[in-house]
Amino acid sequence: ASAFLATPIGELAANTVTSAPGGSPDASASRHLVGLRIGTYEIRARIGAGGMGEVYRAHDHTLHRDVAIKVLPAAFLNDRDRLSRFEREARMLASLNHQHIGAIYGVEESAGVRALVLELVEGTTLSDRLATGPIPLKDSLGIARQIADALEAAHAKGIVHRDLKPANIKITPDGIVKVLDFGLAKAVPSDEVDALSPPAVTFSGSHEGLILGTAAYMSPEQARGQAVDKRTDSWAFGCIVYEMLTGRMAFPGKTVSDCIAA
Repeated sequence: ASAFLATPIGELAANTVTSAPGGSPDASASRHLVGLRIGTYEIRARIGAGGMGEVYRAHDHTLHRDVAIKVLPAAFLNDRDRLSRFEREARMLASLNHQHIGAIYGVEESAGVRALVLELVEGTTLSDRLATGPIPLKDSLGIARQIADALEAAHAKGIVHRDLKPANIKITPDGIVKVLDFGLAKAVPSDEVDALSPPAVTFSGSHEGLILGTAAYMSPEQARGQAVDKRTDSWAFGCIVYEMLTGRMAFPGKTVSDCIAA
């Protein structure tokens, strides 16, 4: 009785969705895919995961290069909404041929696994870089210009990212910035706004709930679940620039509600 409700219900729910019996969420998720062959790609290691998919490092045995493989979590393989977003991401990424946007090489399906084959971007995330404190003005401007170039290219094709945040931005060892993860992106005609379909709330990652995006970087209209256009990316961009220059979030909070209220 003393242990009753000792574990937060959110943690229990997350473990129930992502783990197999007898293993932790991370271990079980990796164990059944590492070593798997999907087409010509051999999955070698798990890189990370979010609500929109799990990402693995894989080796292309035809072209002899490493790539990133993004697969849908097993729990969502029968979710039509998730699958449609996954397929939409593939089509949108294929239309975005830009030096500051992570490239897509193809779509594969094998043994019940649907996967995007993506450019493997080496380096650190902007989130990791910010963990050490503010970024000098000159470096911040260089990073900001490259992010802005990527957004401009996407917006020119009517694509709104909707989940721009430091964790979705990588900086290569050569200083090249790549905007990643268009899993929440939405194609919007240039003269229209996007009326959001079933959304998801996120705090430090991507979890299913009420609002699409990550709380600390969401525009007010996105936080309210209202229609959004490219200006929602401009808001997130402003939050990121502020954080690079100051070393702190523009709208911090201990909970999603705190962030949205701020």
